[in-house]
Amino acid sequence: MPSPSEIVAGRLRAAFATIDPEADPVLRASDHADFQSNGAIGLAKRLGRNPVELASSIVDLAKLDDCCELVEVSGPGFINLTLASAFIATTASALIDDERLGTIPASRHERIVVDYSAPNVAKEMHVGHLRGTVLGDALCRLLSFVGHDVIRENHIGDWGTPFGMLIEHLLDVGEEVAVGELSVGDLTNFYQGARASFDRDEGFRDRARRRVVALQSGDEETLRLWRTLVAGSINYFDEVYDKLGVLLTDDDLAGESSYNPLLSDVVDDLRSKGLLVESEGALCVFPEGFFDREGEPFPLIIQKSDEGFGYAATDLAAIRDRVDRLGADRLLYVVGAPQAQHFEMCFAVARLAGWLPPSVEVEHVSFGNVLGADHKMLRTRSGESVKLIELLDEAVARALAAIHERDQGMSEVDQAEVARMLGIGSVKYADLSTERARDYLFDFDRMLAFEGNTAPYLQYAHARIRSIFRRGGFSPPEHGTTLLVEDPHERELALALLSFPDHLGSTLSGLAPNRLCAYLFSLATAFTGFYENCPILRAEGAVQASRLALADLTARTLDLGLSLLGISVPEQM
Repeated sequence: MPSPSEIVAGRLRAAFATIDPEADPVLRASDHADFQSNGAIGLAKRLGRNPVELASSIVDLAKLDDCCELVEVSGPGFINLTLASAFIATTASALIDDERLGTIPASRHERIVVDYSAPNVAKEMHVGHLRGTVLGDALCRLLSFVGHDVIRENHIGDWGTPFGMLIEHLLDVGEEVAVGELSVGDLTNFYQGARASFDRDEGFRDRARRRVVALQSGDEETLRLWRTLVAGSINYFDEVYDKLGVLLTDDDLAGESSYNPLLSDVVDDLRSKGLLVESEGALCVFPEGFFDREGEPFPLIIQKSDEGFGYAATDLAAIRDRVDRLGADRLLYVVGAPQAQHFEMCFAVARLAGWLPPSVEVEHVSFGNVLGADHKMLRTRSGESVKLIELLDEAVARALAAIHERDQGMSEVDQAEVARMLGIGSVKYADLSTERARDYLFDFDRMLAFEGNTAPYLQYAHARIRSIFRRGGFSPPEHGTTLLVEDPHERELALALLSFPDHLGSTLSGLAPNRLCAYLFSLATAFTGFYENCPILRAEGAVQASRLALADLTARTLDLGLSLLGISVPEQM
C-alpha cells in the first residue's frame, strides 16, 4: 500500500491540480508537524494570488480528514500536516503481513547494465577497488529489489601491452611456479617481477614486445599462456569477492579482451559517419565542448599511431554491445571520479555515432577516495597500496577481538561467524554511509564501534530485538495484529517504519546508498527511544502484542535494509 507521505501527497496533488495541473505540493518532513507542504507559496506567486488564502483553499479541497488530525496554514502559506494516530496505526498494521514492508515494484521495469569493480589481471585488488565494488554491488541489489532486470558487468583489464612482459615472466619463472603465485594471491610480486625484468633487461623487453604482437595476432601458444594468467587472477578475484560478500561471479566477467573483435567495426563506423580525424598519427574524435588547458579542442583517441586501440575504443565497443546485444535501457558506470571526463567524452561520441539512442540513459556513478589518517590515499607504511583481502582479514580479526571483550557466551564457531558479519559489514557500511562523491577516512576504531552510525550499531539493534523474542518465548506477530500508537515513542517508531519506501525511493533516485544508511540509523535510534520508554516484557495483552509487532517490524526492516546494502545481520551477538 502507499506510504503515508504518498497518500498525503496524492491528496494534495489532486487539490493543487484543480488550480494548476502542473503544480507541485512540495511535500517534505517537518520539525513543526509530520509533513509540510510549501507548494502554495510558489504557485501563489505565479498566479498573483495571496499565498495564505490559496493554501487555505487547497486544504479545503484536499479532503485530509481521514488521515490527518491537524492541518493548519502557517507563516507565508506553509501547510503543516499532523497525521492521525488511528491512521498511523492502521497503515503500519498492514506492514505486518507485507514481505516488502510497504515497498512497491517500479512502475517501469528496465534492463540496467551496471559496470563495476574492474580489477586488472595479474595485479592485486587493493583498497582502491573497495568503493566501486561495494557501491556497485549495493546498487545492483537495490535495483533488482524494485523489479529491474539488472546485468552485472565486471570489465576486468585482461588485455594490452603489459601482457607481453607478464607472459615472458611466466615463462622465466615456470608455469607451475607462476600459477602457484597467482593462486595464493601473490599478484603484486608477480607483476613487480615482470616489471623489474622489463626495466633492466633489453633482451626481455624485446621478447615482451614480440609476445604482444603474437598475442594480438592470435598465436595459439601465446593465447594459452595468456589464459593461464587470466584464470589464475580470476580465481583470486573470486576469493576476494566471496570474502567481501558481493554478487559478482565468473558469469559477470566482461573483460577488455571480449571486445577485441568489435574494435575494427568501431573505427570503420566512426569513419563512415565522418567523425574520425587524424591527429599526430592517431585516429581521434573531437566531440564538442571538450578542451585542453590551452583551450584547444580535446580529442578522444580511438586508435593510436602504432595502430593499437586505446581504452576509448573498448569502451565504445562496450556501449554498442550493451545497447545492441544486451538490449539495455540504462547504463551505469560505477567508476572513480577521476574518470569523469573520459566517460563524458565516450558518451558524447556514442551519441554522435548513434550507438547510444535518446531512449537509453547513461550515467557515470562516480565516487571519491578512501583516505588514511594523514588525509592522503590509504597506503601501507612502505607506501604501497593496501591489499583489499588483507584489509578485510584485519577487520574480521578486530571484530573477533571486540566480541571476546564483550564475552557473550557464544561458541567459537558462532563467534567466528558473527565476527565475519561485523568485520565485513563495518567496512562496507563505512563506505556506503558516506556520500559517494566525498572522500572518507578509513578508521577501524570508528567503523567497528557499537555506537553511532555504524554497521555494528545496526547489527546489534537487530540482534537485541531477536533476543527479546527468545528470552520471552514470543512468536512473530500473528496475522491481524493491530498496532497501538498511543505513546509518542510508539508513534515515532511507527512513522519511521512507514517511511521505509520513501527512503528507498530517494536512495534509488540519487543512486545514493548513504540515504538508506541514514534512514536505518534513524530507525534504530527511534527503536532505542521506544525500547527505553515503552516496556515490552512487562506489558500485557494488546499493548504487549502491539509492541512486539513494532519490534519485529523494526528487526525485519533493519534486516531487509542492510541486506540491500550487501550486509548480513546476526540473530544474536
